[in-house]
Amino acid sequence: MTLLARLDRLPLSRPHYALLLIGGLGYTFDGMDSAVVAFLLPSAQAAWGLDNGRLGLIGSAAPFGFLFGAVIAGLLGDRIGRKKVMMYALAFYAVFSVAAAFAPNYEVFLPARVLAGAGAGAESAIIAPFLSEFVPAKRRGWFVGALAGFFSFGFVAAALLGRFVVPTVPEGWRVAQVITALPIVLLLWWRRSLPESPRFLLTHGRHAEAEEVVADLERRVETATGRPLPPVPEAAAGPATVTPKVNLLSALRFLWSPAMARRTAIIWLIWFVVTFSYYGFFSWIPTLLVQRGITVTKSFEFSLIIYLAQVPGYFSAAWLSERLDRKNTIALYLAGSALSAFWLSRMSDPVMITLAGAVLSFFLNGTYAGVYSYTPEVFPTWIRASGTGLSSAFGRIGSILAPTIIGLSAASLGFAGVFGLTTAVLVLGVVCVVVFGLSTAGRSLEDLTEGGEPTETAKEMAT
Repeated sequence: MTLLARLDRLPLSRPHYALLLIGGLGYTFDGMDSAVVAFLLPSAQAAWGLDNGRLGLIGSAAPFGFLFGAVIAGLLGDRIGRKKVMMYALAFYAVFSVAAAFAPNYEVFLPARVLAGAGAGAESAIIAPFLSEFVPAKRRGWFVGALAGFFSFGFVAAALLGRFVVPTVPEGWRVAQVITALPIVLLLWWRRSLPESPRFLLTHGRHAEAEEVVADLERRVETATGRPLPPVPEAAAGPATVTPKVNLLSALRFLWSPAMARRTAIIWLIWFVVTFSYYGFFSWIPTLLVQRGITVTKSFEFSLIIYLAQVPGYFSAAWLSERLDRKNTIALYLAGSALSAFWLSRMSDPVMITLAGAVLSFFLNGTYAGVYSYTPEVFPTWIRASGTGLSSAFGRIGSILAPTIIGLSAASLGFAGVFGLTTAVLVLGVVCVVVFGLSTAGRSLEDLTEGGEPTETAKEMAT
């Protein structure tokens, strides 16, 4: 379709970077919310006299809500639009973060944390598929990988809150949650600045609106670059002309149809492997450091070093994904994660544990940069948000299971066993990606998803 060919030939410029910043700030606050809970638990325990069981429920609250938020956001994103879901999810998250901050007791705090997690999960699941639909194929891997890299800023910010706000400010654990709710002020900016995805508009027959969005982006790119736009190439295949109504049952039926089952299985497996390993590692590393004789304060400082390693991990993988292909980048960083986890399992000195942990953090987060780029590329436009949301949600099962499984492993297998288990899970991921993964670099979204069997299956579902 000529309209999409016009969109994909635009050079990356200031309007695209504005989208990167808008989406990236959302991911920053999502990451902050995910990480800050670890620093809230001691204060919540002291305030309400909680036992370990109730503390564990608080730790699992946000990931539990995240799972449902990701599913709902994906389904709604394909039905009512990406932009609406992203804005409403942010508002939902911010409202319940404030509710948690002012919760008078545990019985209010716990459901507020679940609902805040649902809002964060919804926003996290919709941003990458939404913004990937604006970016030319040759720069999409870098763009979405860099977008995911903003998560790392949130984790670093959470560590700083945990070190300098929670223990030093009166009711610091409540203040920290109010700070994580600040993105509500972005809503006014987003409402004015963000267009709806032209690919979404086309699949819903709203051609005039899609033309308006593309024409406006062309004008802004030409102004930003100060040069004439490149010529429009010969139009590639457009999105499916038949758009089935997306619900959970129809989405699962399509994703696990013969045409899509291999793609879905690999994406779901990657999400589970990296999320299981990530949350297993980050939820337990402060405790394991303390068990190695490090004070709690030093543990937080070492954790900050490990969090800082996320930043180059994300952005190096974003850079490599344009050169090695998303599939190969994911495999490389998973392999680096497996080696780092094995190295960590052999260490006993606290400094070496921290160093190995930082390297593991680098590679795990680099894997996430590849996964966030890769996932929207393998699903057709009409079900892209649902496919991404369900993949992310399946990964969240790993985040819910990991702390418990790692805890049991630590009790029975010890420190080495914890990261030996992580190594085995990561090696499984490497093998599956290398053998079964799809190459996507430099190919348009329509070339990857709209011209073959997936579209035929979509038509069958709609008739």
